[in-house]
Amino acid sequence: MDILEKKTFYNNLFDFYGVLLTEKQQMYFQAYYFDDLSLQEIANIHDISRAAVHEQIQKTYIALEQYEEKLGLYDQDTNRNLIYDEYLEKGNPEILELIEKLKNLE
Repeated sequence: MDILEKKTFYNNLFDFYGVLLTEKQQMYFQAYYFDDLSLQEIANIHDISRAAVHEQIQKTYIALEQYEEKLGLYDQDTNRNLIYDEYLEKGNPEILELIEKLKNLE
């Protein structure tokens, strides 16, 4: 998995499971991924070591992966979108309307 794929993957997992993380994990993850701060910048802001930030980010990866392994919400969403795309290509107006209704429920 290259860097961009990894970033996208963990951002998607965070969308599903971020609320299940500790406040500290959420804060460091958001600073690193959303605010694009370096580990050292995060460490300086929170007056901790760079290694401590790195360790928390690594623990966050593990937690997100474990949540996905147990709950599978990201995989379900990905598969559901593939099915939507397949039916959208067919262009049937009734199916398009039903897909829009389903998407609005999510």
